[in-house]
Amino acid sequence: MRSRFSAFAVGDASYLLATWHPSTRPAALDLDADLTWYRLDILDRRSGGPLDSTGTVEFRAFCKGPDGRSDQHEVSRFVRENRQWFYIDAVD
Repeated sequence: MRSRFSAFAVGDASYLLATWHPSTRPAALDLDADLTWYRLDILDRRSGGPLDSTGTVEFRAFCKGPDGRSDQHEVSRFVRENRQWFYIDAVD
């Protein structure tokens, strides 16, 4: 989760796509260059430990842009395959 946030912060769309599971990954990703991501708070984690193959992370990410500051709250699902974690999607 933290590495994906860092990729958003530096605008590394290729890393985001590489860590997105093929079953849900979009063909392309257009990041908003006007947003500056500056803070990530991990609120909760379920599973996702060394012996798990799935996990969820609840987070709040903060950014600023032309319209001021905002944040995104999400619960993200991840799956581990071949010792690598992949983002699946966000759940409600």
